[in-house]
Amino acid sequence: MNLGFLTNLTVLASTGGPQRTFFEEVAMRWEAGQWGMYPIAVCGVIALAIMVERSIVLFGKAAINKEGFLRGLKKHIYAGDLDKAINYVAGQKSTPLTNVIKAGLMNVPKGQEEVQAALDEASLRETPKLEARTGYLAMLGNAAMLAGLLGTVSGLISCFEAVANVNPADKATILANGISEAMNCTGFGLLTAIPALIAFSVLMGRTQGLINDINETSVSVLNLIVTNRDKFKNLNIPASSGHGHSEE
Repeated sequence: MNLGFLTNLTVLASTGGPQRTFFEEVAMRWEAGQWGMYPIAVCGVIALAIMVERSIVLFGKAAINKEGFLRGLKKHIYAGDLDKAINYVAGQKSTPLTNVIKAGLMNVPKGQEEVQAALDEASLRETPKLEARTGYLAMLGNAAMLAGLLGTVSGLISCFEAVANVNPADKATILANGISEAMNCTGFGLLTAIPALIAFSVLMGRTQGLINDINETSVSVLNLIVTNRDKFKNLNIPASSGHGHSEE
């Protein structure tokens, strides 16, 4: 019996398998999955759009060489030249990190407290831009799995109805269609959910890394300004100086 089963599989593989292209195979399984495929497809399309958009932002637009950026900024701060430091930051690629540091440097003449407040405010403004939409990937992955489970249940219900109520001549066809619907919905649900959940973990890790870079660099720049504030006296940096009040 086992030998006959293996022989049948070999015959099917040699006759039907290689004749279908990838797209024909997908179309066939889509049709077999029936209505349960549509919610899975919606989850998959939305998840793919989020993955592409977030990858472009987090690995492209928001990426910057933190060490190289700090090295260039330190030269101007050590030299006591605030204008060059601001111009240096403004000349870099616009990222959440450079926007935060620029906000802090712009408030150096107002004193240390104002610099700290500006850094905190800019961080609160830039952080949500990094975290936007990534959390939806976990929801879409779970929704795709549940949609696949729903399609599976629908297929099994069709199988049970075939056993109970259908004519014996039609039982085999209805059972085959019900099992095919159940298994294809399960498969497509998993194929949609697994990449979405993996992408969620990767993008969240990248987001947290960028946020950590912002926090670390903000503290480093604030400490540099406080440590080297005497070098900025010719620019009236301390808020307590009379020249600073006269300029305002």
